[in-house]
Amino acid sequence: MNKWVKIVLVFCLFFLLVLIRFFEKDLFYDPLLTFYKGNYQYQSPPEMENFKLILNTFFRYLLNSGVSLLVLYVAFQKKAIIKFSLIFYCFIGALLMLFFSYLIFNFGKENYFLMFYVRRFLIQPLFILLLLPAFYYQYYIKKSR
Repeated sequence: MNKWVKIVLVFCLFFLLVLIRFFEKDLFYDPLLTFYKGNYQYQSPPEMENFKLILNTFFRYLLNSGVSLLVLYVAFQKKAIIKFSLIFYCFIGALLMLFFSYLIFNFGKENYFLMFYVRRFLIQPLFILLLLPAFYYQYYIKKSR
């Protein structure tokens, strides 16, 4: 694949991640969006449907992970990278979803801060910001030595 085509495709895929974020209120059920925008330390938890929130958070994680895997595929086109990334996303996603589910069902003031960060890792495509430079270093920098 041409270098410029790769760059344009990766840019478009990152734009898709931005669109997911931009339309988050329309696409996903998440009463914690408005809760964490305010002074949440002194508020009581919002009324929420726990299973619906867990399913929507899982769906958002899958959507972000799928686009992130496409970014990695377009950038490197190596099966080993995609396989490792898929296993990584599944393992981390399962752990975070279990922890998130526990926190949702035990949501209290003592774990507002922890819930904020666990949820953040699930709803934002943060892992692509770690994996892309790591694979770039491994694939291109070490290859040139």
